[in-house]
This record gives sequence, structure tokens and C-alpha cells, in this order.
Amino acid sequence: MMLHRPLNGRKVLWQEMLRHELLDAVAQRGVVIVPVGSVEQHGPHCPQDVDISIPYHLAIETAAAIEVFPVIVAPPVTYGFTHYNMGEIGTITLRLETFIDVLCDVTRSIWANGFRRIILLNGHGGNEQPTWATAVKLAEEDIWAVALTYWHMADDELEAWAISDQGLSIGHAGEWETSLQLALRPDLVDMNRAVRDEWRLTFPGEVGRYAKFPERRREMEHGVMGDPLVASAEKGARLFALLQSRLEALCREYHAAEPPQYREFGSHCP
Repeated sequence: MMLHRPLNGRKVLWQEMLRHELLDAVAQRGVVIVPVGSVEQHGPHCPQDVDISIPYHLAIETAAAIEVFPVIVAPPVTYGFTHYNMGEIGTITLRLETFIDVLCDVTRSIWANGFRRIILLNGHGGNEQPTWATAVKLAEEDIWAVALTYWHMADDELEAWAISDQGLSIGHAGEWETSLQLALRPDLVDMNRAVRDEWRLTFPGEVGRYAKFPERRREMEHGVMGDPLVASAEKGARLFALLQSRLEALCREYHAAEPPQYREFGSHCP
């Protein structure tokens, strides 16, 4: 995953900004997107950084598309919470407490710089609840961020457009993640090695819809959840365009809105 600028050459990366550019972005109520992901196995055919590459590219393309106010892409939080993938080569994980602490400190720092519109754009399933917990923890400090896992911007479409992965949401190196990688970085995907695994559930059938354990190591034989054999670059491009349009809509509404306040309705507690 290479750092890059949009085709129009505009700066959107936090780390490339000069002092006056960041000050100007604060004055213009700029939105800051923090890509959040993981480095972990994604089957035998996809690279290790799938879960950070997708929110990273979404953030950059969204920032490039909005010109009426600044959208800045913060340095990505590359490492995530993925202990259950440690049974597969290539996985690097943080402890749950460490991940939440890192994400809290990054968000606190952005807030301390004066930015009041922060999106934690997550791309890894194991990070979903911890990222939400981070937002809740920060809200107690009157620091506000939108915790968003990218595929929930397209839950209905993922179900309706799927050929084989209905009910799996984004899956894991299956139909949708593989399609997104084929659209974004086809040179890093080896479809000759792609396989489909069976997802093993403790409670199959109807009960399994609402009763689940946390994930465990070696949940699937090859680390694949879903069917990558039906993936295509065209499907990935279609999904990416939809996700980008919805992230743009969020940024525009977020720019116009004021963040909440912890004591907005006048608590009597100190």
C-alpha cells in the first residue's frame, strides 16, 4: 500500500501538510479521516494489508473528490486486533487494550490540533467493536468521532449483488474483498491460488444467526470466508464507487454539522 496523492495533485495526506495548511483546514472546519485496519492473512491469494488498503484508498479518493472544504487523510492505523489470525503466517496483532489505547491517543491528538470532525474508517472485522468502544470512551472526555466500518455503508447492496456470499457481509478474502483488491491493486492478487473454504459454525442453522462465539484460530482451512472464485475487478469497482459516494455524503453532512457535547442538555453532575 503506497502513499499517493490523487490524480489532481492536491495534498490530502496529513503528513504532507505544511503548518499554514493545517491551520487553514482547522479554520474551514475540515474533516479528518483516520483509516484503521489490520495486517493479517487473507487466504492464499490476497496480500496481508487488505483491511487497511481499502479504507485508505476510500479516504484518499473521497478527500480528492471534495473541493469545497478540506478533507484530510491521517496516517493510517495499520495494526489492528486480530489475535485469531495468528495461526496463519503474516499476521501481526495488537492486544485489545493496546489497540484501543493507540486509537484513542491518535484521536485525542487530532482533536487537540483543533479538528472537530473525525471519522475512524475501519476495514477489519475484528476492529469493529473495539473501534466503537474507542468512540464511546472518547465521548466521556467530550471528544467526538464517528466510528464507521466501511462495508456497513453498503450492507443492502452486498447482500443483493452477491453471487455466492449472501449473509457473509464483506467476508474475508472472499467474493467482495477479492473484488475490491482486483479493482484497486490487481498486481497483488494471485487468482491462480484462490480457493473457497467452508465456514465452520458452532451453532449451525437458525440459532447460528444470533448465537456466536468470538473467532478462533484456524476457523477456515485456508483462511478464506466466502468465495473468491466469483470475484471480479468490475464488481469491485462498482462497490468502491458506491462506498465512496456514501463516504462523501457523510463528509459533507459532517462538515455542516456541529459535534455533540457530553453535557449538552445540562447535567447536574460535575
